[in-house]
Amino acid sequence: MITLYGVPRSRTLRCIWMLEEVGAPYRLEKSPASDGSWHSPEYTAINPNRKIPALRDGELVLWESLAINQYLAEKYGGTLWPETPEARGLVYQWGLWANGELDPHLFTAIYHRLLAAEAHRDEEKAVQAEATLQKPLGVLNAALESHAFLLGDAFTAADLNVASVAAWAPWARVDLTAFPAAAAWLNGCLERPASKKALAKLQQ
Repeated sequence: MITLYGVPRSRTLRCIWMLEEVGAPYRLEKSPASDGSWHSPEYTAINPNRKIPALRDGELVLWESLAINQYLAEKYGGTLWPETPEARGLVYQWGLWANGELDPHLFTAIYHRLLAAEAHRDEEKAVQAEATLQKPLGVLNAALESHAFLLGDAFTAADLNVASVAAWAPWARVDLTAFPAAAAWLNGCLERPASKKALAKLQQ
């Protein structure tokens, strides 16, 4: 059985969503050490970066959430993983784009509006991050104006990888009103049963 190391309130959530989507049996290991530490020798042997998530599938150990999701989609994902190299190239493109263009700015906004202690929050930094997001959100919206999903008419790993990052927007209080196609697409992705199962683990 696959073991996923991490906690749902982190980038581990995108891997939980992928595992639920592809239907591969797995267990979520919230810490491999008895003291709950991710800096333990036990976990360092799994991921020398001492970060989450990490995944073990048989003899394979992987870290970096995007790499984990690409692997899971290719091995277990069926229609989530496109058949042609051209379409797979687009999956790589959108995943890397989300990590570079959306993730850091959404994290900044959510950190200063929700995660940080009150004394460390800086609304100006959150506002700056939201302003920076206007361009990539426009790119995403334009890509979805003529298609239901990023690669066309079917939900794929590209949609999951981007939506799992864009899902931070409501928590970060980033307004998507100006991007109706992207907002409708995101709502549809989050309504998928696998997404709901993954999000339910936030309450556990």
